Amino acid sequence: MRNAVLLPNGFVLTTDNSAGIGEKVDDVVSTPDEIVSYFATRVALLEQWAANATPQSIVVHNFSGDQSWTKYVAGIEKLFNEIGLKCPEITGSSETNIETLQSAIAVTMLGEQVGENCKEIRWYAYGKPSVGEEVITDEDYIANLKKIRDAKNTGLVHRVWPVGSTGIKGECERLGLAGNLVGWDMEKSAGPATTVLLGIDIFKEKEAKLHFGDYFEAISL
Repeated sequence: MRNAVLLPNGFVLTTDNSAGIGEKVDDVVSTPDEIVSYFATRVALLEQWAANATPQSIVVHNFSGDQSWTKYVAGIEKLFNEIGLKCPEITGSSETNIETLQSAIAVTMLGEQVGENCKEIRWYAYGKPSVGEEVITDEDYIANLKKIRDAKNTGLVHRVWPVGSTGIKGECERLGLAGNLVGWDMEKSAGPATTVLLGIDIFKEKEAKLHFGDYFEAISL
């Protein structure tokens, strides 16, 4: 399991946060609040999938003020709409006593495990590592969650492992994998999980390559 906390009775807790990115004047990166929550939710959801869990509820910790709440919720709902999943109930709180100079948000998911997969798999990297402005400008390069969700449903994908700031190399080491991907920067941060490592059923690799298309490469052992 990756960055997920196992709770009693098969529940899983995952979270992601962001600071200094948003619509405030002093933010380091200027971008709509809806996009900020969209990508924070993306990471938390992938962490749920890595734990073989399905999210049941979402908690938003909003430090950007009341004016950002509706936008944050819209970004979360947009992600679930895109991948064809019903959005879990959203709750949370907003900092209203003190006006912060920079935006800050955390998205936490509570999910329920649906069992482990025991299929024989081969690992692939899907989506090129992107960070900062690249996440917006190079959208076609990043892993598509709708494709991952569809592949999970059809049995092409049996393991999901999001890549973050440690890059592909760091996550491969956590999984006990070695090797190199030609033309890929193995140490570059993948930001909000723009790259995802996927465990593919070894009997369905050709089908998986057709399904995912570009930026989908096998990791050599």
